[in-house]
Amino acid sequence: MKNKIKTSIYIDAFNLYYGSIKGTKFHWLDLHKFCQLILPAHEIAHIKYFTAMVKARPHDLQEPIRQHTYLRALKTLPNLEVILGHYLSHEVSMPLANPELGKPKFARVIKTEEKGSDVNLATHLLHDAHLNRYECAVVISNDSDLVEPIRIVASDLKKKVGVLNPQQHPSRELLKVATFFKQIRPAALAASQFLPELNDHKGPFHIPDRWK
Repeated sequence: MKNKIKTSIYIDAFNLYYGSIKGTKFHWLDLHKFCQLILPAHEIAHIKYFTAMVKARPHDLQEPIRQHTYLRALKTLPNLEVILGHYLSHEVSMPLANPELGKPKFARVIKTEEKGSDVNLATHLLHDAHLNRYECAVVISNDSDLVEPIRIVASDLKKKVGVLNPQQHPSRELLKVATFFKQIRPAALAASQFLPELNDHKGPFHIPDRWK
């Protein structure tokens, strides 16, 4: 039997969530099981999950609790590391799509942005390549800001770099530099869910009711 390729996974959580998970029943995703399923020729040596801690909002006070529960589930996976960036929220003025005649053409809105995760992902991707921690890297994102670090790892450091695309339309820039490219399908997400109840050093816990 041919040896499997030693592979490290780098996950842009924000991109994965808004591209493949939001609005579905796939929130309780076992990332190790998912990677094994979609990458059968690879030995999943390490998974790095880049995210930021959300804050409660008036329309969804339970969102931080659900996120905490999911991160607790991820930490039951022995080969997974959570690396945190941060969110920034601020008021901005945005143009209305269809302003009414004689009424204001702009509205003040609260804009929330994730900061740090793309830089953290790029840094770890390059650092791990220099330390020869993998034969192949797989990036789960469709963010074209990652083109240059992927290009350097593939072209200069001679490592394979695959991209798993969570978005509907793949980035043309990423397609040009990736060693291989796969689309994330709902069937793979559905087949890779954690058990409804898990255990860790604190005891049993279960999938949030809203995700059932």
